[in-house]
Amino acid sequence: MKADLSKKYDLRVPRYTSYPTAPHFSESVDGVQYRQWLGELDQDTDLSLYFHIPFCAEMCWFCGCYTKVVKRYEPVQQYLETLLQEIDVVADALSTRFSVQHLHWGGGSPTMLQGPDWLRIFEKLRGRFDINADEEIAVELDPRTATEDYIKALADAGVNRASIGVQDFHGEVQKAINRVQPFEITERVVDLLRKHGINHINMDLLYGLPHQNTERVREMVDLAAQLKPARVALFGYAHVPWMKTHQKMIDESALPDAEERWQQFNAASIRMVERGYVAIGLDHFALPDDKLAVALREGRLHRNFQGYTVDSAGSLLGFGASAIGSLPQGYIQNLSPLKPYRETVAAGNLPVARGVAYSGDDRLRGEIIERLMCDLSVDVDAVSRRHGTSSDAFDAEMENLARLANDGIIDLDGSRIALTEDGRPYVRVVAAVFDRYLQSGKARHSRAV
Repeated sequence: MKADLSKKYDLRVPRYTSYPTAPHFSESVDGVQYRQWLGELDQDTDLSLYFHIPFCAEMCWFCGCYTKVVKRYEPVQQYLETLLQEIDVVADALSTRFSVQHLHWGGGSPTMLQGPDWLRIFEKLRGRFDINADEEIAVELDPRTATEDYIKALADAGVNRASIGVQDFHGEVQKAINRVQPFEITERVVDLLRKHGINHINMDLLYGLPHQNTERVREMVDLAAQLKPARVALFGYAHVPWMKTHQKMIDESALPDAEERWQQFNAASIRMVERGYVAIGLDHFALPDDKLAVALREGRLHRNFQGYTVDSAGSLLGFGASAIGSLPQGYIQNLSPLKPYRETVAAGNLPVARGVAYSGDDRLRGEIIERLMCDLSVDVDAVSRRHGTSSDAFDAEMENLARLANDGIIDLDGSRIALTEDGRPYVRVVAAVFDRYLQSGKARHSRAV
């Protein structure tokens, strides 16, 4: 049955870190619209801030992010100056000084920033926003380039969570994706983080990579668990060489097929639970006392562009080239070519490339999809009533759900949907039933498992 499901539902569907998803953003939302949205924010709204650092020392062939390889620090330094200017442009558009409850740096690799520049960034942020000392400040980190001085600078700046890119520990797999990172390098950085008081550690692992098999992913989990990260994200490699041309360097003949990908995911997931981790949604795991596991138990789990999160802020402001933000009115995404991003900010304008304004239907479907992705269950009628409508509008969707129920992916009780244990890997397929935009963009998405 499981093998049949992996073949039948080997579909390309979104990861649903937003709804509507990014392929459906358009130029109808621009910097002028974003400025208006910022000015309309309720003064009591807590903010989260995301910063994109689009530089790496070398290109990992599996990467799906917007990034550039640089060998000199000058381009990074120039980018930092623009980022600091953008903070001012955004803060000037706000009606008051806002509180920030969560900060996150992603890439690329934020490790490309030098230690003293972290202090400059935080000096700027604390000059424009209220940032409490106990709020979560998270940074994605490349162990291959992180020195002890750098880690100390992060700690001095207030960083209290680090997300470490690992992908896989096996040498053959690492060479095939151009990411050679022996276990000892990762272990050393974990020790340094804890030495300097950064004790909340996340780890990113991948399955579906070239030359991986079920035994190797079990070994990958065992090695990761030795380091006792608080959270682990177990992502399926998204092979999209038509979008990310550097992925053409990966030998497609060495990639697993749909059934093998499912077996790898299942084997790794079982091993994570055996090692004492709680399964979170589709592909995250956390130690039982971590905030993510607590939020799951208490029904407070959320999902955004950083994945599963406890972040409940009313708005997420994105800074940097290609960064995405969300506000009560909709989503925005910044320009991604560095030159127009830099020129737009220098002119005092918000560097928005595109976005989407929410409709009432978007809000309704977005909540249904988020609850499915987070809780693996949802009562469609209860959510519909909260939005002032009836679940009768989803008659067509319920017919599709009945077919999923027949395949053992979900249990369906009236308007209540609950993923089965066998169906858990296919939660994105279930969520896609409620995505009215999907047909016009499904070719741009990654495989369901």
